[in-house]
Amino acid sequence: MVAARPAPVLRGHVAGYAGLRVDADRPLRGRAVAGCGVTLFLDFAASVRVVSGPDRPLRVQASHVTGLHDRPVLFEQHSRHRGMAVELTPPGAYALFGVPMRELSNTTVDLADLLGRRAERLTGRLRDAPDWATRFALLDSVLPAWFGAGPQPAPTVLRAWRLLRRTGGTVSVAALAEEAGVTRRCLEMRFAAQIGLPPKTIARLVRFERAARLLTAPAGPPPARIAAVCGYADQAHLTREFRALAGRTPTTLRAEHAAATTVH
Repeated sequence: MVAARPAPVLRGHVAGYAGLRVDADRPLRGRAVAGCGVTLFLDFAASVRVVSGPDRPLRVQASHVTGLHDRPVLFEQHSRHRGMAVELTPPGAYALFGVPMRELSNTTVDLADLLGRRAERLTGRLRDAPDWATRFALLDSVLPAWFGAGPQPAPTVLRAWRLLRRTGGTVSVAALAEEAGVTRRCLEMRFAAQIGLPPKTIARLVRFERAARLLTAPAGPPPARIAAVCGYADQAHLTREFRALAGRTPTTLRAEHAAATTVH
């Protein structure tokens, strides 16, 4: 995997890029944790990704978009995998795709259904580029116009979204609505349309993401300290949330991360 930061003009819309190449002797299975990102995957090799939804498996061919998830997602990737991932913020995804974001939450859809022929043309240009640096630069040049042409989230939604991120998800929905100058019901409806999940759920995911970053950081604090810092009632509350949103305990997640990042 080769990671890169997007151009400053894309700040607020794109959290990061990654170039991916997988060569394995069998399909790869894994579990993605819940989170506040919308992932756009541009597939160079027509590989297949099988994603387990809440009710039945969803089989997605080639390039696709995975929306916000408030639960772990099981996936299977083809043994030969080539492509690029663009990690979108929910406001960025709303501007890019122009659909009610609740339609993308807890599911995965074919990218062509959202971007039409633009997706195919961009994927072809990225696939034919000579190296990752050129591909990242191409995304930087193409995406600003695509974001600018789409609908923009309401200022009230952006204020509430940024406040949630800035406070680590510890602000109440009532305080969010007051800060945004709207009723709680109005804020919840706008979040469903322009972010994808209710503000209370987004706050829960923001807290979890912060706790996971602290947990997997080098020499990170113990779970009890993380629980206190991130606004959980106690360590037991933290553990319950990790089970629900990551599918494993904090201790297990920390051990898996350490094993995955160890250089042999």
